[in-house]
Amino acid sequence: MSTPLDGVRVVDFGQFIAAPAATQILADLGADVIKVEPIHGESSRSIGIYGDAILRNYNRNKRCIALDLKDVRGQQVARELIAGADIVVQNLRPGVMDSFGLGAEQVRTAHPDLIYATVTGFGLHGPSKYRAGLDIAAQAESGIMWVTGEADREPQRVGFPVVDAAAAHVFAQAILGAYIRRLRTGDGDTVETSLLEVAVHLQGPNWGEYLLTGNDPVRKGNGQATVAPAADVMPTRDGAIVVSAYSVVHFDRLCNLLGHPELASDPRFETNESRVRNRPALLEELRSEFAKMTSDEAMTLLTPNGVVAGRISSYREVHKNPDVEAAGIFIDVTDPTGVEHTTLGSPWHLHSIPRFSTTGAPALGQHTVELLTELGYTAAAIDDLATTGVVCSRKA
Repeated sequence: MSTPLDGVRVVDFGQFIAAPAATQILADLGADVIKVEPIHGESSRSIGIYGDAILRNYNRNKRCIALDLKDVRGQQVARELIAGADIVVQNLRPGVMDSFGLGAEQVRTAHPDLIYATVTGFGLHGPSKYRAGLDIAAQAESGIMWVTGEADREPQRVGFPVVDAAAAHVFAQAILGAYIRRLRTGDGDTVETSLLEVAVHLQGPNWGEYLLTGNDPVRKGNGQATVAPAADVMPTRDGAIVVSAYSVVHFDRLCNLLGHPELASDPRFETNESRVRNRPALLEELRSEFAKMTSDEAMTLLTPNGVVAGRISSYREVHKNPDVEAAGIFIDVTDPTGVEHTTLGSPWHLHSIPRFSTTGAPALGQHTVELLTELGYTAAAIDDLATTGVVCSRKA
């Protein structure tokens, strides 16, 4: 069965998350993704379990070649790989690919029909162009940490690399847009995004309010600044749920379900504005009722009646959630040594792709010999490159 990107070749010079996660999307859409790593391996291979998790989640069904791009022979191999590609993706520090003769301008001059895509920390056009850019720096400088946490406590980061993950989806979306344009016109394109841009864009509603009022949002922990109850935590007998019911219809319904219809007409709570002003009193009233229930009882009361609520779940509970199980986002794959493990698939479904690949992330240099052979290198030439340290061809 043909896939949307069947026959498309991607050369991926990415490391860590933003670029490899974007090319993982392309791989799941059927592209042949060639992961190009340094001969000592990309940075994720040397940082323990966190790095192993990154490799497993974002490098399934890719082929790996390990090259010394500081050597002119390694650069030549890279150029040959690029010559047969449709898309090149990279997230190395600005200037690094140019120093290898593999930058966007150099590559697109040689191959005008190619898509060359770069994701950076702070963009390619501002004063921070050459700064190291990781997720946490983007969270800090975009305002995300400014609005995350309790009002009287220090700013908090979101508890996972949210900007890296979001940037990968934005990046893949832009790459696919450029590729569709190429199919229509025959012209390639240069694609750019940055963690900082994505981090700002993720906060659209907050920025909308700021641009309307000129007022900085403030940290308030849970709850939303201008609506109530919204994203408010309700402790239960055995855990906690989160509830949002700020429209007139939903707040009335919530009050009736809790057996206190009078709260909807209480002057402190009768409008959204009054509920926001009196949020502590509102939460005291609501929490006293939810404290009598288990989380299951609360969810059974609210969700069939159209009130938005969610059980605050541990990872163990999420893994066993029947809706998560039905979605099939956890998939079983086989690593290069033949060992099976569970990892994440892409969070979407195309009926033309019945199942994501069950091939795990490649070992460093696993496909070096295979790819060099495809490029026309003889066995003797490959051995010479390996013995002189230009390529790594370990199988595990």
